[in-house]
Amino acid sequence: MENNMIETCTDFIKKAKSIVVLTGAGISTESGIKDFRSSTGIYQKAPEYILSLDYFYEHPKEFYQFAIENLYHPDAVPNIGHEILATWEKEGKVTHIITQNIDGLHQKAGSENVIEFHGTMKTASCMNCGKIYSTEEMVNRLNQMVDYYICNHCDSQFKQDRYIRPDVVLFGDAGEWFTLEGFQTINHMINQADCLLVLGTSLKVTPFSTFPQNRGEEAPMVLINKGDSPYDHSYGTYVIHDSIGKTLAQINENLR
Repeated sequence: MENNMIETCTDFIKKAKSIVVLTGAGISTESGIKDFRSSTGIYQKAPEYILSLDYFYEHPKEFYQFAIENLYHPDAVPNIGHEILATWEKEGKVTHIITQNIDGLHQKAGSENVIEFHGTMKTASCMNCGKIYSTEEMVNRLNQMVDYYICNHCDSQFKQDRYIRPDVVLFGDAGEWFTLEGFQTINHMINQADCLLVLGTSLKVTPFSTFPQNRGEEAPMVLINKGDSPYDHSYGTYVIHDSIGKTLAQINENLR
């Protein structure tokens, strides 16, 4: 049955001219990056609250130590799944990738039209003057300074105003795409797609989980994820519970 499903999904992708891709942690775990909620995920080490805006303000040093240890992966490399998506973009099949991931692996693989919905771990910004620091810089500051998380390029009455925070979306926070205009842009992209490809996400975290609801009536949704999702039995959805890299490699081979 799995082979038949792969053939069906290959047919959708072969006919498609504007695929929008939604990706979650499942595509990055195949590059050795831990996910958040599985039995071996990051939240087994600490509660979600450690990645909240409140915790960042209350315990900036502990926050940074946890974030750099668990969210920053400068040596991680894209896997075959990332590479195939980049190839399909170059061939004009994939129009946009909208990702929950903060690791930058889609861009490392060569994809250009990437929306990092939850931000990026590559940089951090002063909350007062907006100066951008690379995360590599922040690691160096951590090893050399006591108040490494406080910007020394600007001034304000309160030190907390000058906190440097990673450019990721934290709990209790809203990112650059968390605006009416941002949602409209993403929903329009999805609505215009002739195929929606969902990879490595359980589609249980809002607002990201709402995006598939905006696909066109005739657009199939191909969902490749090892776990279940609330959309598995919805109309026009074709599900493969297997490795993303292995499945995309099979589809790509069939396309050739």
